[in-house]
Amino acid sequence: TNIEDLRVLAQKRVPRMFYDYADSGSWTESTYRANEADFEKILLRQRVAVNMEGRSTRTTMVGQEVAMPVAIAPTGLTGMQHADGEILAAKAAKKAGIPFTLSTMSICSIEDVAEATGRHPFWFQLYVMRDRGFIEALIDRAKAAGCSALVVTLDLQILGQRHKDLKNGLSAPPKLTAANVLNLMTKPRWCLGMLGTRRRQFGNIVGHVKGIENMGSLSEWTAKQFDPRLSWADVEWIKSRWGGKLILKGVQDLEDAKLAADSGADAVIVSNHGGRQLDGAPSSISALPAIADAVGDRIEVHMDGGIRSGQHVLKAVALGARGVYIGRAMLYGLGAMGEAGVDKALAIIRNELDLSMAFCGRTDIGTV
Repeated sequence: TNIEDLRVLAQKRVPRMFYDYADSGSWTESTYRANEADFEKILLRQRVAVNMEGRSTRTTMVGQEVAMPVAIAPTGLTGMQHADGEILAAKAAKKAGIPFTLSTMSICSIEDVAEATGRHPFWFQLYVMRDRGFIEALIDRAKAAGCSALVVTLDLQILGQRHKDLKNGLSAPPKLTAANVLNLMTKPRWCLGMLGTRRRQFGNIVGHVKGIENMGSLSEWTAKQFDPRLSWADVEWIKSRWGGKLILKGVQDLEDAKLAADSGADAVIVSNHGGRQLDGAPSSISALPAIADAVGDRIEVHMDGGIRSGQHVLKAVALGARGVYIGRAMLYGLGAMGEAGVDKALAIIRNELDLSMAFCGRTDIGTV
């Protein structure tokens, strides 16, 4: 009946290291918890005796028509929540009429997703790495696949410490330690799915980067490859190289939002990386209004972090977001029931958004 039901089922069906990877934050996880909890402080205005017929959740994000102001967020290791996870999520997004964003750190490659979805346009998320040649190749591959927007993540120059990942020895595929083998024995559905697919490594990286045949530890590789020197000059270079719609992800500070607007990008995502980077930072929803007020007339403002219901979508739009991104809500559905679970998660959010609009006396998401 709701996203929490899917979360509970996913926890039962997904191996511990991959469930913990999705459902955790850095250090004390205070920002991770605040992302969701701060939505509950925002109250809705109920209206009555208003004509509620003909409601529409349709709008646009960076000029693209969407069935509701929601996109699927880029999430690493999606294909380890369920076999071929990125492909399944992209298919569900296509059916729902919303954008799907593929992570650089995906299990299924750019080409896998393009082929499996009949080359239906999707978005690609780019991490800035030291190897600029590899970045150029990723951008070119995204162009060749028909990606309609590039999402550049700005808040992962270094990797935040996530205690659960370190304790679980996160890797793709999982290392066959005694603890992991015992846990996998309790997840037969997941294991059968993985036996039936060839996609168990980081598809955009392994085989595409010279000398990288097995990445082993995610944190070890990212510590070497993610570029701590990332600057606004790099954003300018990427914008020129890409040439299409550009979205900047990971902005929380008002000054950074102004610089993002100055960069000529098409949209900025107010985001704290799901509470997985700087613990103790503000929740995304609390940072949103000031940024929307300051730069919303110059650049499209989106947000992610803590979206678990259609009411959360409505509140974010009311506070200035043109659209929102869902990551964990999608992963819960995927881990619980595969593609059908993602379908279910999106249907739940769409239904809750529609009903909440009605109770608030709004028939068009654009008037919220």
